[in-house]
Amino acid sequence: MSDLPRKAVTRTAKLAALPLGFAGRATWGLGKRIGGRSADLVGRELQQRTAEQLFRVLGELKGGAMKFGQALSVFESALPEEIAGPYRAALTKLQEAAPPMPTDTVHKVLAERLGEDWRELFTEFDDKPSAAASIGQVHRAVWHDGREVAVKVQYPGAGAALLSDLSQLGRFARLLGPLIPGMDIKPLISELRDRVSEELDYALEAEAQQAHAEEFADDPDVLVPAVIHQGDQVLVTEWMDGIPLSEVIADGTEEERDRAGQLLARFLFSGTARTGLLHADPHPGNFRLLTGDAPEGPAEKWRLGVLDFGTVDRLPDGLPSTIGTSLRMTLDGEAEAVYELLCEEGFVKESIELDPEAVLGYLLPIIEPAQADAFTFTRSWMRTQAARIADPRSPAYQLGRQLNLPPSYLLIHRVTLSTIGVLCQLGATVRMRDELESWLPGFTPADTSPSVPEQPRSTAEETTA
Repeated sequence: MSDLPRKAVTRTAKLAALPLGFAGRATWGLGKRIGGRSADLVGRELQQRTAEQLFRVLGELKGGAMKFGQALSVFESALPEEIAGPYRAALTKLQEAAPPMPTDTVHKVLAERLGEDWRELFTEFDDKPSAAASIGQVHRAVWHDGREVAVKVQYPGAGAALLSDLSQLGRFARLLGPLIPGMDIKPLISELRDRVSEELDYALEAEAQQAHAEEFADDPDVLVPAVIHQGDQVLVTEWMDGIPLSEVIADGTEEERDRAGQLLARFLFSGTARTGLLHADPHPGNFRLLTGDAPEGPAEKWRLGVLDFGTVDRLPDGLPSTIGTSLRMTLDGEAEAVYELLCEEGFVKESIELDPEAVLGYLLPIIEPAQADAFTFTRSWMRTQAARIADPRSPAYQLGRQLNLPPSYLLIHRVTLSTIGVLCQLGATVRMRDELESWLPGFTPADTSPSVPEQPRSTAEETTA
């Protein structure tokens, strides 16, 4: 693919081919089985071909199609293993790479946004992209003062492509639903669409990233690259080396997985408490593990590097204390109090009446990680939860259909589920309760807000926002 396809008819045709391709392969598979090949063998081949087509189309189109693929990829741990295998490799590719934008297009954007003399801002600029995402790609360069930098360049026509893709995906959301059993695809697509304008605005992204960079400067556990320059469709930040989280998921030792998982959980809760912003794109491609000066050193010394602040939820008071309070009361078995709080917050509509004990029974398995001193997240645990909630014969399924998710909690819910999905991909043992007690308002009875330790701050030397 040589460029981001901008004609709506072209993109619509490619996206429409996905469900048609799924159906066509199912018919082809039936013919193969009639011809004598085993159902298991044909099924695996069908899944592999479907996964390959899914990655090829979503990756080539970038835009909203790729954004959807990235959001979907963190939930693959909920799939039954016999289905997950072929999809896992294809979907996780979306977390680190996509077909690049042509060099002349990159140069044209830089000339338009930074000026015809844009090369004078850099002493070196690598034309080959180091990473590609849904609306832009990243180039490694050296800023004029000698600092290594990442130059994020937005694809021309990205805004129109995002809206067009997500509208088209929404039309056949039901056909995509079987990719992740138990997950309603349509609200996910709607929520992604609602965030389009924010993600296209690099000024907002620069502001969010710089707030995190300053708050976590010299933090022993988390590093966020500082913003160096921001312009329309171009964002320049400090370069950050590190081990991609996807590599730890694929090949990490138990110690490395556990450290990565603990850091990820810590950032999920501490980041919002300390900045008033929730990093809302927690797929593995946005995280690096930093080994410092000792790449072969112990994983316990690793830090978590965090990238891409294009999608954030602005929560100036941190996560709602209702979450911590209801979580604590659920663990304590206070069914009536939990139910009353859920009704007050709109999780149970006024027109519906439920059994508080049944609601408690529905919630307890989901919050199991908060009950133990340390909890091992596994794909099998995730699959069990997904099956319990997705099976129409299950009481949990019937009760879950009567619960409501208020709009103000939608993004928080997705980010939490996505992070849990990544923890299950890692197979990490995490002291989740420690993070909740330290950072989640309302979880500790004596406090309604977490205590934030004093951190040294730094200011980017050259930020234009």
